[in-house]
Amino acid sequence: MGKDAWDIAAGSPISKADVENASASAVAALDESFFRVRFDRLMRVEKKIIYARWQNSAPDPHRSGDIAGVLGRDSTALAPTRSNLIAKDMIWSPTHGDTAFTVPLFDEFMKRIMPGSDLKGEA
Repeated sequence: MGKDAWDIAAGSPISKADVENASASAVAALDESFFRVRFDRLMRVEKKIIYARWQNSAPDPHRSGDIAGVLGRDSTALAPTRSNLIAKDMIWSPTHGDTAFTVPLFDEFMKRIMPGSDLKGEA
């Protein structure tokens, strides 16, 4: 993002507006590449769990049982898919039974792409 601020700035010093514009540009670039690639490589069932994890408005980390509850499922039924998501480095378990995204700002990406998702209400 620092490079983006320098690229946008007309000169030195960099202004607050330059940083705000650079932030928007950097986030858009992350959305189109880094975040999107990570999300698109997931199978539909994995996306459902990611969606349910994002829907749960509790602060990070989220309890696996709470995520299963959003989907109307038992947490043991989701364990294999949860393990796949851990293997793909999408989520991690900071403590037993907890789930958190591995990538900072991924929850913000979810807010931008998921409203109106066809994953709503699926179990």
